[in-house]
Amino acid sequence: MTLRVLAIGDLSNNIVMFKKFVKSDIHLINFPWEGPSKVIDVRKDVEFFNSIKVKENLKRINEIKDDFDICIAMSSTGLLMAYLADLNYIAYFCGHDIRSPPFVKNMHDPLSTDKPIYDFNVWERSYYKKAYDSAIAAVVTDDELLEHLKEYRNDYERITGYIVDTTIFNPDIKPIERKKEKFTFLSPARMGLQKGTEKIWEALNLCKSDFEMIQIKWYDNRNPEEEAIAQKWINNPPKQVKFVPIMPREELGRYMTFADAILGQVSGIQADVDRSGALCKKAVVHYANPKRMYIVNDKIIPSPFLPHSNDPKIIAETIDKVVSDKEFREKLAEEEYEFVMSLSEPNMIARQWDELFAKMYKKYNGAVKGTSKIKLKFRIMGYLIANRLHKKKIKRMFKN
Repeated sequence: MTLRVLAIGDLSNNIVMFKKFVKSDIHLINFPWEGPSKVIDVRKDVEFFNSIKVKENLKRINEIKDDFDICIAMSSTGLLMAYLADLNYIAYFCGHDIRSPPFVKNMHDPLSTDKPIYDFNVWERSYYKKAYDSAIAAVVTDDELLEHLKEYRNDYERITGYIVDTTIFNPDIKPIERKKEKFTFLSPARMGLQKGTEKIWEALNLCKSDFEMIQIKWYDNRNPEEEAIAQKWINNPPKQVKFVPIMPREELGRYMTFADAILGQVSGIQADVDRSGALCKKAVVHYANPKRMYIVNDKIIPSPFLPHSNDPKIIAETIDKVVSDKEFREKLAEEEYEFVMSLSEPNMIARQWDELFAKMYKKYNGAVKGTSKIKLKFRIMGYLIANRLHKKKIKRMFKN
C-alpha cells in the first residue's frame, strides 16, 4: 500500500528533497513566503496557498484532507494550520522553529541577537503551544535540536541524518559561465549571527592568501537589529567579497561546481548548504565541533569538516591552507563527500521516513482526527479572534 501524505509548509526545501526518494506519495502545499523564499523555494510539483489568510488556507486544506492517510507539517505556521484543520500531523523541526518556539514570550534566537523574533500576544502564543503539543510525533534529525525538543516534549522521533539532494548537487553539474580570475570560494549560507558571519568577516581580514569570495546576498532580518547588522556587513565587506543575488537551488548547484571551494557557516549546526557543497566534491570550510560524534555504519566517528574551532584566526588559517595546498584541499573534499553520503544518503533517509509514515498511519488510521464540528469551530474562531487582537492590527484599526 502506498501511503498518501499531506505535507504542509516547507523550510529549506527539506520536504521537497525527500519526497523525491520516498515510496510514499507526498503532496506538498506550501506558503507564499515573502522575501528570498520566493526565489529559492522549489516550485515544481508543489502547490502553493493562494493567500496568507488563515481562513482561506484552512478552506483549501479542508477541501483535500480526506484524501490523505497521514500529515507532516513544518514551520510554526505549518503546525498551526495542521492543528486548526484537525489533522493527525507529524511535526518536523529543522532549525529555529524548535530552537526558538513561538509560544515562549519574548523568544529570541539563542544563536543571534537577544531581540525577540516574534510579536504574538498571549492568546496567539497559547494556540502555537497547542499546535506543538498536538502533533502525533515530533521529529528532529540533529542532536542539538533534539536537546531543544526535549525541553517541550518527552516523546520524540529521530531520523538519522538530514537528507541530501543528489539530483541537484553532484560533481557532474554544469558550472555557471562566469569569468574566474583567481581562486574562488562560494559562501552560500544566509548571512547572520546564527551562521557566524561576523567571525567569517573577521577571518577574511586575517587571511594571507589571494582569493575571491562570492557571497549570496541574503541575510537574517527577523527583527530590526538583525537587519541593521546585515546592512553593516553589506556596506563594509572584506576586500575578497563579491555579492551576487539570491538564486534558485538548481542555479546554486552550478555555482558550487564553478567554485574552487565552499565557505560554509561557522556557528550553529551543519546546514544544507554545507552538505550540498560536499556533494559537489568541493572542500567545505565549516566549523565542526570536535566533541560532537556521528554514527556511521554502526561506528561512532567525528566529522571530517574543518576547522574544529570557530576562532577567526583558525578559520583564516584553514581558508589559507585550502587555497594554497591542493593535496590538502582534494583530500578534505573527498573525506567530506564520503561522510555526507554515509550519513545522509537519500535512499537511506527515505526508508526511515516511509517507516515513520507507516507507523503513524497504523496507529491513527487516517489524516483527520475527527474532532466534533462544534468544538473545531470554537477552536478556529478563538484563534481568529486572538489574531485580530494582535497589537499591530489594533493600531491599524485606530489609524483608519
